[in-house]
Order: sequence, then structure tokens, then C-alpha cells
Amino acid sequence: MDYNRHNAKDYAREHLTGIWAAALTPFTEDLAIDEDGFRSNIHHWVNELGIDGLFIAGKQGEFYAMTLEERKRTFDLAVEATAGAGQTIMSCSDPNMDVVIDLARHAETIGADYIVVHAPMLHFAKAQDETLLAYYRTVAESVDIGIALWSHPDSGYLMSPELCNRLADIDNVVAIKYSVPRDMYVELSGLASDRIQVSTASEAEWLDNIIELDWRLYLCSSPPFLLQTARDRRMLDYTQAAFEGRVDEAREISRSLDPVREALMGTRPPEKPHAHQKYWQELLGQAGGRVRAPLLELTDAERAATRSAFEACGLLR
Repeated sequence: MDYNRHNAKDYAREHLTGIWAAALTPFTEDLAIDEDGFRSNIHHWVNELGIDGLFIAGKQGEFYAMTLEERKRTFDLAVEATAGAGQTIMSCSDPNMDVVIDLARHAETIGADYIVVHAPMLHFAKAQDETLLAYYRTVAESVDIGIALWSHPDSGYLMSPELCNRLADIDNVVAIKYSVPRDMYVELSGLASDRIQVSTASEAEWLDNIIELDWRLYLCSSPPFLLQTARDRRMLDYTQAAFEGRVDEAREISRSLDPVREALMGTRPPEKPHAHQKYWQELLGQAGGRVRAPLLELTDAERAATRSAFEACGLLR
């Protein structure tokens, strides 16, 4: 870590930028972590796709199906594989506060760049904002590493822009992955972008958010490594064009990806996103592998439909 809690915001404003992807965790046929496959994916994503940073062991990474030691192991592998080439943000989300802090301290110790902590499920809804302020302050006071907040409907509620603005005052809170309706993240951008990077995971909204909100961080989901190949980096291309003010060119490049988006999303069974994405990875030559229970695997028919759409989508390989 090249900063401390007191200059974490300034450091993140300079370095926590660009395209960050949420890593899927590849599992072997016997459901062990495919360490070699994970390393290979990371090298490909960072070195060949130009992805700036990786979100490790989040919901896309099936953290809920891994032991604490496995989660730490994925942190270790990611720091090792990105050394000198990319950055990492480690998901420390968990229902148990001790586990969150244990993971956060491990991430800090091994040299991760940042951590992300999902808003917790609340079993008692009284004084919700004060509860969440206390929750994040406790995590923040336990480590120096920069923290990204994360609000998503999976918690059973959404943190309001007003609450997130209060949380932005915490020294080492540096960003938020705000998986909310657009009007909410637009409001938060106006309130707190002087202190934290505001982002959302929707690739479909990313270009407009660069142009209209002056965002510089995509944090983050799987499109950066599902919509691109070493020969076809159109997400990176339209992002760079938009960053440089070449708006019409950026929109044209982005529109050209519509057939790829449609093939990817149009064949994804809503109850099987992880299995579908892992199979798409395999079609791209990446390590995909199995999913762990309680997630469901694709049927042969779903695989065949996905392969057909993939081969016709126009993504250069």
C-alpha cells in the first residue's frame, strides 16, 4: 500500500480509475479453486485486455460458497498475479463483522490496493442510517486501506445518497459501487464526488456516465473480460475515446458492441448468470469451470444456444 488512511482519498482519485472487472472464480470438476486457471485469467485480463483493476471474491466470485481460507487464498493469488501490472480491490463482505475485519486486515497485509464492503443485511430496521454509519466506521477504524462502499438490492434495502454522503467523510472511504437507479447515483455524484469516486456496475450506462457525469471509474462487473478479446478491445477503446473527449467516436464504437451485448445477455438464463458467464469465458479461451452450490449449471441446450450466439456475434478472436 503506497498511502495511509489520511491521504487515501487523494491516492484513490489518482489511481482508482479506468476499467475494473469483477473476477469470476474458476472451479475444477471436483469444485476446488482452479489456481492455475485463475492466474491465467488475471494475466490475460490485465496484460492483454488492458483492465486496470480487479474486484476479487465478490458475488461474481462466489465468495458465499467459499471458506474463509479460500477467500484469503484468492486474495493472495490475485496480488501475486497482478504484481507490477494491475491493481486489486478485495471483497471483504460478510454477515459477520469479525470476518469482514479479518479479511480486511489480510488484504492490507498482503499488499492489496483497496477493499470493498457490501452494506450488511439488517435484521432490525430501526435507526438504519446510524447503524450503517457505526458499521462502516468500525471497519474503517480497523484498517488503513482504502474502502469502497457497496449498496445493492441484495441487502434488502438501498443506502440513500444522503447516508452515502455522510459515509464519504470517513478518511479511508474512497469509493462506492452504487448498484441503484440512475437518479440516485446522479444525486450522490453531485453530493460526494469531491471526496469519493462514485460508480455503478452497468456497462450499458458507463459511456453516458463518463460523458454526462465526468466519471473516471467503472467499478465493476464481468463485461470487461466477456465483451473483449486481445484482438478486440472495444470497451477499452470507447472508454479511452470518451475520456479524451472524442464523444461521437466513443458512441460509434460502443454501438458496434450491441450484437455482442445481445448475444451475451440474450442467451443468459436469469437464474444461471454465473454458469453462463463461465461458459462464455470458456468460449473465449479463458478458465471458466463449474459453479458451486447452490448455483445451477447450464443444460446442454443452453450451452448450444450460447455457443451459436457467441459464434455469430462478431467478436474478433
